[in-house]
Amino acid sequence: MQQYLLSIYQPDGNPPPPEILQPIMRDVEAVNAELREAGAWVFSGGLHPPSTATVLRLKDDEVLTTDGPYAEGKEHLGGFAVIQAPDLDAALAWGRKLARAVTLPIEVRPLAHVSRG
Repeated sequence: MQQYLLSIYQPDGNPPPPEILQPIMRDVEAVNAELREAGAWVFSGGLHPPSTATVLRLKDDEVLTTDGPYAEGKEHLGGFAVIQAPDLDAALAWGRKLARAVTLPIEVRPLAHVSRG
């Protein structure tokens, strides 16, 4: 089966208050449970804010270290799931369920190759 990355893009700024975030997280966990039951879940995770990121960039044979993400934008990668699905249509169906649960944009992209151990 092909593996797919479901990227969750969230707006910059503070997270929503608990009364809004808690039902969203409950719905996301329900989708994760459904993925596990279907045998499609590989792994998932949330990310700390972009301000915690460190970027390593090769320049003139030297690796430079800078703070923060490379891309400037009004949204950032906030979390992800790696799933396995028989085809893109099945992966998109899971992406739609996740988009409904998290109420944020989801990018679905096939992994080109997977390295193991």
